[in-house]
Amino acid sequence: MGTKRDDTPEARAMRARIAAYALHSQCDSKAHTESARKGFRARFEREVDPDGLLSEEERRRRADCALRSHMTRLSLQSAKARARRSGGGRLA
Repeated sequence: MGTKRDDTPEARAMRARIAAYALHSQCDSKAHTESARKGFRARFEREVDPDGLLSEEERRRRADCALRSHMTRLSLQSAKARARRSGGGRLA
């Protein structure tokens, strides 16, 4: 079941989905991704407090805001891309 050069994006996505379901049927998905989630979160904590001078509470609060900003920016980029692909209106 290897990848073929002429596979459609839909076929590749379906194969990836099958593999993900198989993986998560055999292990706890939260445990499987815990280190990645911690690393992702730590990135924002380092971003808002590179010198480690803030209190834990303030660092977490600011990291939450930085994470929300990042996710909202990605959401906007995604909406713009969908609008371009559909030939719809322009987003600001």
